[in-house]
Amino acid sequence: MQPFIIERTYHAPIEKVWKAITDKDDMKQWYFDLTEFKPVVGFAFEFYGKGSTGQTMKHLCEIIEVQSQRKLVYTWKYEGYPGISYVTFELFPDGDGTRLKLTHSGLETFPPLADFAKENFAEGWTSLIGSLLKKFVEP
Repeated sequence: MQPFIIERTYHAPIEKVWKAITDKDDMKQWYFDLTEFKPVVGFAFEFYGKGSTGQTMKHLCEIIEVQSQRKLVYTWKYEGYPGISYVTFELFPDGDGTRLKLTHSGLETFPPLADFAKENFAEGWTSLIGSLLKKFVEP
C-alpha cells in the first residue's frame, strides 16, 4: 500500500508552522490535546481518538527523528492492535510562506478493519492539515 501524502502551503513563516506542530499548547488548537509533547528523539506520547463505532482508541507514538524547523517523524500505533506506522512532517520555505508535506506510511501493517482503512486516514489528515492547521497558522 502506498503511504498517504498530503502537501499544503501556508502563508506563515516556517517558525510559526514548526511551533504549531511541536508545541503542545499550539497543537491542542488544531491537532489533539496532548498531556505532554517534546520534539526530542525518544519522547513517547499518547492521545485518544474516536473509532468509527464511537469507541475510544488509544494512540501510542514515539518521536524517532527531529531536524528543527525542517522535519519531525514519529511512530503511530494503537493500543491493543498489531501494526506500526510512521508520520513524517517536512517543512520547506516557499516564498514568504511554508510548504508542509505530511507522509503517513505503514498503514498496511494495521489489521484490515474499517478504522484502519486508508480513506479514514486521508479524511482525518485532510481535515487536520488542509483545514485546521491552515486556519491556526494563517492570520
